[in-house]
Amino acid sequence: MKTVQKKICLLGDFSVGKTSLIRQFVEERFEETYLSTIGVHMSRKRLERENHFLNFFIWDLAGGEDFDVIGPNYLRGAAGAIIVCDLTRQETLPALSLYARRMRAMNPEAALVFVGNKHDLVNDRVITDAMIQTEITPLADQFLLTSAKTGENVNRAFELLADQIEG
Repeated sequence: MKTVQKKICLLGDFSVGKTSLIRQFVEERFEETYLSTIGVHMSRKRLERENHFLNFFIWDLAGGEDFDVIGPNYLRGAAGAIIVCDLTRQETLPALSLYARRMRAMNPEAALVFVGNKHDLVNDRVITDAMIQTEITPLADQFLLTSAKTGENVNRAFELLADQIEG
C-alpha cells in the first residue's frame, strides 16, 4: 500500500490544549502538568485510510505573542490545521478566525477543522456552541467539542482533517 505524507499544524492561543490534543492522538495519554510550547514541536502519526496510509507530520506551534514572531513561516507547506479554543476562556475564541486567516494567507486551499477543547470541564465552560459558530462563519459550518483529557472527539478531529485534505 502506498503512503501519503502531509504536514498539518495545531493552532490556537497559549494553554488551549494543543499539545495535549496531539499527545492524546499520537500517544493515547494525557498529562496534568502544563509546559508551554516554545517555538515548534513536531510529532508523527500514521493513519490507515481506505487504500493507503496517511502520515501526518504534526506541527505544534506556540500560541499567542510567540506565534506572531515565529509562526507564519512554519505554516508554509501545511495541508491543513486544527484550530483550537479553550471552552473555559472566552478570550481564546477570537483566535479561531485569526489563526484561520493566517493559515489561509499562507495556504489558500488549506483544510481547517475548528475545535472547542476542554469539554470535560462542564462547570467551567463559558463559550457556547452558538459563540463558536458565529466566530467561524463564514470559514466553516461545523466544529467539534473535544477533551484531550478524556479523548472525546480527539481522533475524530484528526480524521475529519484527513477527510478534508484528501477530499
